[in-house]
Amino acid sequence: MWKYDGSSRPPFADEPNSQQESVWDYPRPPRIENSGRHVRVESRTRLIAETSNSLRVLETASPPVYYLPHSSIDWTVLRKIEHSSWCEWKGLASYFVYCDDEIEVIAGWSYEDPSDDFELLNGHVSFYPGVLNCFLDTEMVRPQPGKFYGGWVTKDILGPFKGGAGTHYW
Repeated sequence: MWKYDGSSRPPFADEPNSQQESVWDYPRPPRIENSGRHVRVESRTRLIAETSNSLRVLETASPPVYYLPHSSIDWTVLRKIEHSSWCEWKGLASYFVYCDDEIEVIAGWSYEDPSDDFELLNGHVSFYPGVLNCFLDTEMVRPQPGKFYGGWVTKDILGPFKGGAGTHYW
């Protein structure tokens, strides 16, 4: 069984061209960077968030995760819940549900008191593609495999990605 050691792209990783990125070239621990891409999050009936001032977190074996500033979000349809989880790098995550007349579903999360290395995430929220419609520029994002992860898969991001069947040892 192959085990990732962080030193090079594994033999099963897809090979990117000059217009693509491999998640196997992303760092561990993760890196946070500014993104100037146009990010939009929608439900079936309304715009929930929109910005060209997001943050992007890159972590080995996972598609990028985009975090939008609080000021770009319509908070009338989101409600914080008691559920939380722990990230060894970013700290304690809080979760939000999307609520409208028909549904209530966990749709996003944030780090309200992130670790020092991820302080930039304070005041930002990410959303689950597949729960809501998330767009980078004009491309609709596909969700990262698995039920827990929130990576944003686009045509220019290559894997395979953590979260799918058989990836538990990555």
